Amino acid sequence: MTLIKSISGIRGTIGGAVDEGLTPIDAVKFAAAFGTWVLQKSGKNKIVIGRDARPSGAMISNLVSNTLIGLGIDVLDLGLSTTPTVEMAVPAEEAGGGIILTASHNPVQWNALKLLNDKGEFISGDDGQEVLAIAADDAYQFAEVKQLGKVTSDDTYIEKHIQTILDLPLVDVEAIRAAKFKIAIDCVNSTGGISLPPLLKALGVEEVEELYCEPNGQFPHNPEPLPEHLGQISGVLENGNFDLGIVVDPDVDRLALICEDGVPFGEEYTLVAVADYILSQQKGNTVSNLSSTRALRDVTEKHGGTYEAAAVGEVNVVTKMKETNAVIGGEGNGGIIYPELHYGRDALVGIALFLTHLAKYGKRVSMLKATYPSYHISKNKIDLSPDIDVDAVLEGMKEKYAKQPVNTIDGVKIEFDKEWVHLRKSNTEPIIRIYAESESQATAEHLANKIISDIREIVAP
Repeated sequence: MTLIKSISGIRGTIGGAVDEGLTPIDAVKFAAAFGTWVLQKSGKNKIVIGRDARPSGAMISNLVSNTLIGLGIDVLDLGLSTTPTVEMAVPAEEAGGGIILTASHNPVQWNALKLLNDKGEFISGDDGQEVLAIAADDAYQFAEVKQLGKVTSDDTYIEKHIQTILDLPLVDVEAIRAAKFKIAIDCVNSTGGISLPPLLKALGVEEVEELYCEPNGQFPHNPEPLPEHLGQISGVLENGNFDLGIVVDPDVDRLALICEDGVPFGEEYTLVAVADYILSQQKGNTVSNLSSTRALRDVTEKHGGTYEAAAVGEVNVVTKMKETNAVIGGEGNGGIIYPELHYGRDALVGIALFLTHLAKYGKRVSMLKATYPSYHISKNKIDLSPDIDVDAVLEGMKEKYAKQPVNTIDGVKIEFDKEWVHLRKSNTEPIIRIYAESESQATAEHLANKIISDIREIVAP
């Protein structure tokens, strides 16, 4: 059993002993802590909740909503929903915060409480520490019977979300309809199944082949939308009968694309392609995290904009986007943040913008991919003994490559012309994660191995 308490919420496997897994006691405790924080921070006694389709969702949702009404908080329950839909609903409802019950790409035995502030954005690190402190101290006060909150259900927000996307100036429904796209989708039997089909229909897509669109939470494969998990939909595309494949994770904040020949577009390039379209229509800046592909920087500079890198984590990307007034941003895991809609990763708006881009481009998806700089990322890690000072190792690497451009806002990132390597320490284990990017997979792996060798030299004495 596993229970992870962090500044962004609580995540764990269902069952087990209290404080060792995500048990009903743990769900109640952290819901109470967050509800208390919302009352203190915003003064508003309303919270929006929604969940993905995993089997534990209804149980956790009932525990959370009843805990919140016990604090005197009114709950708007969206039921089966998506993370970006809940994010949009919070400010629309003038709520004090939101809770999304989803473990995102984790397997079915996991669930989580992801916490939003009154803007519908993930709470900051400082706010998260306050919530953790309230939980640790059991510092909550429940309401008396006449002050109990109430629960209201609303299953219309996905429809509202879709309509808001259709109303965006850079989403061209007529161009998409005219392209007569044939698309296959894999929604991993979660809430993509109730959001992607109506979105594609509203966008005028001619034909949609639905794989795993029943929201029963029975994931047919590993739900993280990585190429190694997408064999079935890739096989469907290989037959040449579809223009595009679309895959989302269980809470629909990550978007993966498959070319018409069954070859993955590459999760790193989802954001690159959408940014290329946005920047072709309006001048502006972009942001991604330090571990994301350099291709976004290349595309941004091609259009005359400025690229900035943020520390890993959606909240950090959003903060940097606001600082730089970025028009598009996100993460290399297929997460697109389009502030014209809201400051959260949103696969639905990513789909609408990509299809507009593809329709206007007028050629195959693989040909569009070929127009972008070709980079490859190698992901590695090195295990160190518990007695080794990982921070000292990172400092040693910083000094060793002091003549290169080095970024230390999140671990150590070293640039070598158009190659880079990013070293991040684990918060729970004596591990350094090593991400390296180059223009071929072989050279990316060679760079990573060189860095691993350097680390071993530093720790050898």
